[in-house]
Amino acid sequence: MAGYLIENGFKTCVINDGFNAIETIKTISPDLIVLDINLPNKSGFDICKEARQFYINPILMVTAKDEVLDEVLGLELGADDYINKPVTPRVLLARIHAQLRRQMAQTANANHLKFDDLSIDRDEHSVVFAGECISLSTSEFELLWVLASHAGQEILRQDLVKKIRGFDYDGFDRSIDVRVSRIRKKLQDLENPPKKIKTIWGKGYLFVSNAWKA
Repeated sequence: MAGYLIENGFKTCVINDGFNAIETIKTISPDLIVLDINLPNKSGFDICKEARQFYINPILMVTAKDEVLDEVLGLELGADDYINKPVTPRVLLARIHAQLRRQMAQTANANHLKFDDLSIDRDEHSVVFAGECISLSTSEFELLWVLASHAGQEILRQDLVKKIRGFDYDGFDRSIDVRVSRIRKKLQDLENPPKKIKTIWGKGYLFVSNAWKA
């Protein structure tokens, strides 16, 4: 399959063991993942669930099992499509193209996010909440954008440090926490505990998509 995809213009990275899958996904950040359920050391279900904590591109699951429950579970864990083996290379390629087309269509509007009374425009670098323009620093805006573009997903603190500051989390850096606190104040997320940008204790943060009615 990898050879066929390469012949059709794709760059591929093949992993035959589930143990290092998550680390590899974080490292190369692929445009799409074709994920076999039956990998040694870590199942495709576990990989899909864990990857969806930080990975937003399409995941296409492949299995030799023709089980409806497996298909439902895969989709519930965040897979975008589900294919039963055996599958011909041409069919797999067509499914991949379909997912990438859908991803491109979504990306066309990806620079503007709206959640009830909150609007975030990346092109204009603007934030409006309840009709009021909110002044954010560049670093605060980038942090809010990362959280909002992964709405409903837990984002680990170390991943936020890597994305926003560009280096690995050392276990002590609290700059992300300080910025989240400032963002909360500016966006009136003043309840205790906060309801709009939740703290996931010991892990990171979660942007709640349906909490933005003024």
